[in-house]
Amino acid sequence: MGEKMTGHCLCGAVTITIPAHHEVGVCHCGMCRRWGGGPFFAIHCKQGVEFSGEENIARFASSDWADRGFCRECGTHLFYFLALNGEYAVLAGLFDDDENFAITEQIFIDRKPAFYSLANETHNLTAAEVMARFSADED
Repeated sequence: MGEKMTGHCLCGAVTITIPAHHEVGVCHCGMCRRWGGGPFFAIHCKQGVEFSGEENIARFASSDWADRGFCRECGTHLFYFLALNGEYAVLAGLFDDDENFAITEQIFIDRKPAFYSLANETHNLTAAEVMARFSADED
């Protein structure tokens, strides 16, 4: 069994444990920016996501293919769940060991507003490239 990381919401009602992973992806789509007030910084997990306090998790079907999860008690944003492949994008800010994190990818880079920029050298995908990637996952 590999190393794990544990994070929690603001009030502690929900705890999330995931396989140790330190690559962070950033989404600049309008929906993510509206949901969190800025870009969405996430750790992607295809398996091994465990919840404690699951009764405190509310899910919102933000599209036909994905849910967004948040704590019912404090409102902390917890994850984006892609039903297509069962992948979770768990918010990086839930975990304390962030000094080990590195931003490796930015998606919907063509939707990023001009008022901010990230200095990190990353792999960047446009909206069309992201949609093509999801379509390829279906095959």
